[in-house]
Amino acid sequence: MAKVTKGTVTNFPDFDARADAETLRKAMKGLGTDEESILTLLTARSNTQRQEIAGAFKTLFGRDLLDDLKSELTGKFEKLIVALMKPSRLYDAYELKHALKQGAGTDEKVLTEILASRTPEELREIKQAYEEEYGSNLEEDVTGDTSGYYQRMLVVLLQANRDLDSAVDDDAQVEQDAQDLFQAGELKWGTDEEKFITILGTRSVAHLRKVFDKYMTISGFQIEETIDRETSGNLEQLLLAIVKSVRSVPAYLAETLYYAMKGAGTDDHTLMRIMVSRSEIDLFNIRHEFRKNFATSLHSMIQNDTSGDYKKALLLLCGGDDD
Repeated sequence: MAKVTKGTVTNFPDFDARADAETLRKAMKGLGTDEESILTLLTARSNTQRQEIAGAFKTLFGRDLLDDLKSELTGKFEKLIVALMKPSRLYDAYELKHALKQGAGTDEKVLTEILASRTPEELREIKQAYEEEYGSNLEEDVTGDTSGYYQRMLVVLLQANRDLDSAVDDDAQVEQDAQDLFQAGELKWGTDEEKFITILGTRSVAHLRKVFDKYMTISGFQIEETIDRETSGNLEQLLLAIVKSVRSVPAYLAETLYYAMKGAGTDDHTLMRIMVSRSEIDLFNIRHEFRKNFATSLHSMIQNDTSGDYKKALLLLCGGDDD
């Protein structure tokens, strides 16, 4: 049975877009800004409700809510609130657009995280939103900004043609794929990257989980160990992200969050992106995996690694502590 995913943000009951718009206007009108009211309100509304509030704000006051928020807020808190106000179907497309060369180089980390962890259905929606919003083709933009086997793996993912999880188990195919991966990596002088790309990019999630188990039986290695030995750089990071996402998307994103905050300095871009993009999808599950795998809670780490209104808003999105 499929695991039920659960977000930490849901539709606010007894929602009143006009009343919320008035609260926000009051928080920003006159001298000084009431940041507390803004963050408390916006983190407690779903993205659809936030879009309705923005519409009501314009109707009531003839002003653009996003523009007002940008002019009243600053720093990381402003960036987080702006991210929350982006229509959810456009948010991944926006992040990908800004990860692709804007004169400052490509952010492969963002490309890898998003494209490895989204379902084929989500990827199709992202491609459509990207084209509508930016008037260009996501696959072409990715191809123009990446190269080699890394590029080829991304292109395979962007086809969004991964096999559907089927009720029919094909044990012979599981065995064959595991053997093919073993032959393409550990048993080969050099690596047949193409075989890894085809199998990891097109087989269903349920099938791949069985392949990984069979691979361990045949080779004595976890597939992650082989990828680590046989590949490097961006391709290695992408293949590992795909394997981890196949095993568990919430566990993969929990790990990504953990390393965004571990050590000196916090990767706030990654922290914001996952907290915002997954808040209505599976952030509750991510929290659970975080606690299980890292002996601390997501709430505690945010508490220790961030500050001010930015911290308050992230903790509200987190939706509770698991310690």
